[in-house]
Amino acid sequence: MVEPATVATFLVAALASLFMAWAIGAGSSGSTPFAPAVGANAISVMRAGFFVGLLGFTGAVVQGANVSEAVGRELIGGVILSPSAATIALIIAAGLVAIGVFAGYPIATAFTVTGAVVGVGLAMGGDPAWPKYVEIATLWVLTPFVGGGLAYGIARLLRSEPIAEPSLIVGLAAFVGLLIANIEFAFLDPDSTGGASIAQAASDWAPGPELVGVLAVTGLVALLWGGIVAADLRSSVERGERHFLLVLGALVAFSAGGSQVGLAIGPLIPLSEDVGLPLLALLLGGGVGLLIGSWTGAPRMIKAISQDYSSLGPRRSIAALIPSFMIAQTAVLFGIPVSFNEIIVSAIIGSGYAASGSGVSARKMGYTVLAWVLSLAGSIIVSFVGYTALSAVLL
Repeated sequence: MVEPATVATFLVAALASLFMAWAIGAGSSGSTPFAPAVGANAISVMRAGFFVGLLGFTGAVVQGANVSEAVGRELIGGVILSPSAATIALIIAAGLVAIGVFAGYPIATAFTVTGAVVGVGLAMGGDPAWPKYVEIATLWVLTPFVGGGLAYGIARLLRSEPIAEPSLIVGLAAFVGLLIANIEFAFLDPDSTGGASIAQAASDWAPGPELVGVLAVTGLVALLWGGIVAADLRSSVERGERHFLLVLGALVAFSAGGSQVGLAIGPLIPLSEDVGLPLLALLLGGGVGLLIGSWTGAPRMIKAISQDYSSLGPRRSIAALIPSFMIAQTAVLFGIPVSFNEIIVSAIIGSGYAASGSGVSARKMGYTVLAWVLSLAGSIIVSFVGYTALSAVLL
């Protein structure tokens, strides 16, 4: 029999988590995936907000376990987050993200949530999880250079004369197919935490060593993707580019749900065990929060990112979304909370500079980076002080 007080405290924390999921859906996961496509006039702002909500919900349910476990259990050592600590962390992080949404500046959600959880964990007397911090910091630091650098390189290739543009796009589509064949989905292996990839699941039916089967399936999926895009480009290069761009936006939106839902429900995982609630139920609830946030709040941020940061055409938008998809799935695979604002903005800058830096606002970028740094430091300090003060009052 679960104590009424336990249920009550869990419900309070769950409401804070739902608010966090709404803020994420309205901000990072809802606004960033389709921003390049909107900037390229491939889709309207309102349609982008509608589809990103559905895709984010799907990604949350089938890919959200890894990051959720990391946020809930791996950011602090020696203690388990109490209901009051989880609630404080979620409210502080969600409040900072909501401020960014309404102010029109993309606050890095992963920075605020990570900082808030670490802050309350340290206030509880927990130990810093240095190995996990190194993983997180490495991805955060490398993201602007890797994402921006790859986006710049792809955009330059698409502008170059030696390689025909349709041929290069077909090659990029095949590469995306290769990635899709090897990302993990929970429903392909329900018994494991992360799931299994299409290549792994299909290789079980192939004769011979598993590695040979994985490589064969990967090659077939890559050829299939390249062939579909090639057929679309034959009828109209411009229309084929826009279709490919929309598909990439959908993949990034799906990946955003898989990563960002963990920022909302991760702190609830230790509490859910007390009330007997499975992780799938938390993922569904978090996914609904992302969906509502995307439908109600994302259009404002989509407009801000797509129009204020860079005026991208279809080619530079494609260049921005491919590395974004790669980095997002890397974060999901290793269970690392990552900011989609950081990923997309870095890629937009990289692809924008491929056209001699046209359309990129250095002043806006400076304010954005400052907001990221302050959101991390501020959330750690505010959550530490807030939990310490609350504990003193209660005692």
